[in-house]
Amino acid sequence: MNRKLAIFLASALMLAGCGDKNAEISGILENSLPRQYIFLQELKPNELLNVDSVIIPADGSFEFRRKVKFPSFYLLKINQNNFLTMLIEPGEKIKLTSHFDSLNYPVAVIGSKGTKLIADYNKTLLKSRKRISSLRDIYDLNSDRPDLERIVDSLDNLGDGYLNEMNRYAKEFIDNNFSSLATIPVLYSQLTPDIYVLNPEKDLSYFLKVDSSLFGKYPDYGPVIDLHNQIKEMVTYFKGADTPQAAPEGESMIAPEIALPSPEGDTIRLSSTRGSYVLLDFWAAWCSPCRKENPNLVKAYNLYHNKGFQIYQVSLDKTKEAWVKGISDDKLEKWIHVSDISYWNSVVVPLYKIESIPANYLLDKEGRIIASNLRGDALQRKLSELFK
Repeated sequence: MNRKLAIFLASALMLAGCGDKNAEISGILENSLPRQYIFLQELKPNELLNVDSVIIPADGSFEFRRKVKFPSFYLLKINQNNFLTMLIEPGEKIKLTSHFDSLNYPVAVIGSKGTKLIADYNKTLLKSRKRISSLRDIYDLNSDRPDLERIVDSLDNLGDGYLNEMNRYAKEFIDNNFSSLATIPVLYSQLTPDIYVLNPEKDLSYFLKVDSSLFGKYPDYGPVIDLHNQIKEMVTYFKGADTPQAAPEGESMIAPEIALPSPEGDTIRLSSTRGSYVLLDFWAAWCSPCRKENPNLVKAYNLYHNKGFQIYQVSLDKTKEAWVKGISDDKLEKWIHVSDISYWNSVVVPLYKIESIPANYLLDKEGRIIASNLRGDALQRKLSELFK
């Protein structure tokens, strides 16, 4: 079914499984100044909303209570340059210890996994910033030397090394926490005012990894919507670039990573299927040609699964109910199913340049694309060749 023939927009899902509980934020600010305010601000679409404030007493203690319906970003703030980004979940009881003049880098965070992740990342980022700053000090001390050009080259090499090291750390952070909202600040972190830790073009796969996971879990949350829209623009802008993250143009390239929720809510990566031949199939319950092809997939799976064949099926459905019913009606329960329930706004559409469905790619055991759009007898013949 061609995308251009579709006439309905995807229906938005409400955030599921979220409570409506008070969160408590308390702590101690060491060496605080007298009669200073500390503010609690909620990150809303296009604005920071002041939700509470208190005067810090002589002992540096403070406390806030806030009704939190779902995981949300807040700022704990002294001023524009002294604040802590917090990821607060319903019912959390958060305790902080920090120096008054460096909320960004608290000494301790207890009771909030997301906030601690952000704080730990910020501390590592601070170390890299200090190393970069030390290079400027070295330059200033040697600015009148005759061999300044050689020194500058050496400093540039050191700076590149520091950036690469921080880049690797940011990627490792995302790999370990890609389903957490705490990855959003990491995507946009800066080593200096003009140097981002992650390069939107070279590291596009990491932006896509975060978006594909978070948009499936939090499709109505403002920062996630903003990220999703920005990444769609990135993909459009960079789609002509010859990068591994670009949509497949031919065979023998690694299939771009997908990390989306299953019907049970577990995020499953395409890369988790390495070691098997995999049919990466794009379909939807509303797509008649897809439904007609599904019996062929069932036949292929039954014949070759025990020999090392797997199916990773990505749905472009508009509702979870329709998606799950389609799986049940066509008896597709045996293999892997994922979806962000975003219709043609799904993150996989620009990633794989999908113009119509059904569409599929056959991947080898290392995740390389070895064939595409195999249907009917063509799929059976190809699998017969692979599993002689």
